[in-house]
Amino acid sequence: MRNVLATIIGFIVASVTVYIFETVLGHNLFPLPEGAKPMDMEWIKNNMNLIPMGTKIFVVLAHFMGIVVGMFVAGLISKTSMIPAYIVGLLMIAATFANIFMLPKELWFSISDGAFAFIGFLVGTSLAKKKISSS
Repeated sequence: MRNVLATIIGFIVASVTVYIFETVLGHNLFPLPEGAKPMDMEWIKNNMNLIPMGTKIFVVLAHFMGIVVGMFVAGLISKTSMIPAYIVGLLMIAATFANIFMLPKELWFSISDGAFAFIGFLVGTSLAKKKISSS
């Protein structure tokens, strides 16, 4: 039961982390243009060129941090198994790649988002293993 809870809470924490970095920080530090509809996928697809560079960088950072923090929390709660951390990491990688393929992006954005997702998985794995082995 503890591992199920670790997976669920890890995923929720990962999602909230992405929201904080992408929306709260990214959109406040680099506001979207007037009239932007960030919840409308069609608007985003048609206006990707209007989204500030800083906002895009925060999206990449958000996906990286979401994976790292979610996996860490899953490992912290589980204390006995890496499976919850792996599930959280893989779900977040899947979400990152869904985002990459659903929205047209510049090549640098797609490559860095995918690469940082995998790096985040490696960092998250390392942090979760330390929490499991230290228990």
